[in-house]
Amino acid sequence: MTTTTENTSLITTPATGAPSYKNELQSFEKGLMTFIAQHGLPTQNVLVPVEERVRVFNNVESVLDLLGLDHKQKSTYVSKFIAAAASGLFDAALNYLWDETIHELRKRVVRYDLEYFFDLAVTNPDKRKKLATEEDLARLDDNELIRGASEMGLISDLGFKHLDYIRYMRNWASAAHPNQNQITGLQLIAWFETCIKEVIALPETNATAQIKALLSNMKTHALDAVSAQQVSGFFVDLMSDQSNNLMAGFFGIYTNESSLPLARDNVRLLAPRLWPFVGEPMRKNLGVKYGQFTANNDATKSKLAREFLDGVGAASYIPDAIRAAELGTAIDELLTAHRSYNNFHLEPSFARRLESLVGEKGLVPPAIAERYVEGLVEVFLTNGHGVAWSAEPIYQRLLGNLDATQILLAVLSFRKMHITSKLQFRLPKDKYRELLDAAKSKITSPQGLDIIKIIEEYKPPLEHMRGETRLMEKVNAITKSLGF
Repeated sequence: MTTTTENTSLITTPATGAPSYKNELQSFEKGLMTFIAQHGLPTQNVLVPVEERVRVFNNVESVLDLLGLDHKQKSTYVSKFIAAAASGLFDAALNYLWDETIHELRKRVVRYDLEYFFDLAVTNPDKRKKLATEEDLARLDDNELIRGASEMGLISDLGFKHLDYIRYMRNWASAAHPNQNQITGLQLIAWFETCIKEVIALPETNATAQIKALLSNMKTHALDAVSAQQVSGFFVDLMSDQSNNLMAGFFGIYTNESSLPLARDNVRLLAPRLWPFVGEPMRKNLGVKYGQFTANNDATKSKLAREFLDGVGAASYIPDAIRAAELGTAIDELLTAHRSYNNFHLEPSFARRLESLVGEKGLVPPAIAERYVEGLVEVFLTNGHGVAWSAEPIYQRLLGNLDATQILLAVLSFRKMHITSKLQFRLPKDKYRELLDAAKSKITSPQGLDIIKIIEEYKPPLEHMRGETRLMEKVNAITKSLGF
């Protein structure tokens, strides 16, 4: 039996007293591999080399220090992450790390406002109707969860980008799927630090806390005109995305059939005060949602949505044709298929449905043009792992039918975080450059051609374009001139 003194000598370096895990990890591996070999099982390429595991353990304590004691005591998946890393099973360790991250995100969503989250994360009305409780969070895929959390302000834009990359690696390089990918110790510890800093131990921002308090209070305390004026004072300080998302939350509260009359009364007072800070895409999107309720023959939600739009003076954003609503539903369904694990099999049928609604001439109602173009760009760029070959010709035809304004919007779609995040990966980068080549033959405006030239000559990685000041000034100017 190993004594405490003997054990200490194994884990410390006599000269420095610093931890040294190599001997223990080698001893553990030798015994484990002997057992496996005795039973005739493979022993090659099973465990990550000890040197890589030592790199993890030389850095893991400083990362764990980022967690408070209370959180550590509840972090079972972190314990499993460390155990898997020590065993040389980095693919399993990445899976446990992701489980801890998703577990924490779900807890934060519940503590914040569950209905608000579902309204932001789930754009498909039919799917949204089926989501109401904490248990329903498990019905969302990880992409929807981190996207919704980002829009709520629970994670930053940078955090979303990093988590999207880790999610990608978890899907294709972890034990979640059969693979032969090799993860290094420095990669694993860097992802561990990212998940803790950007999710697990991330404090709430002031704006996030204010929105959280507002959503909670407006469901239980009646406002009058004076108190509404006071409560809405912080609207002017919100970022554009925060204003848009809060308006989506107001719309969700108002059209939710289970909302109390008190909550709807409060929305009637607050929504008009927030409306001046809401961008055109969100305004159009609310109009499209009304159209979707109408097209789905959801009389109650349709009536409530129309009341909401009238209350903020948004009658002009109601689509001229129900086809815009049908297109909105088709885009949602295609994107849901695209973001699923088996997208290669699911995408083609939804792509054909979208093409049938657009028609041979590719006519898209103005109210949904930006959303349509961004959705088309997302699926065309692929999921980063491979091309959905049966759907690819459809996407090429739809892109070919875009007019000069729409193809310019497609080029400028990198200004949206979820598109920028895709540009971290080689295949989406190649597809984006293919999109650029197609756009050059259609765009005639000097500003548009100037932006394409800047992008083509851009030396840093494409995913950094969204942070390029000179480029974004031009992008914002041209999108404003186009009314987007």
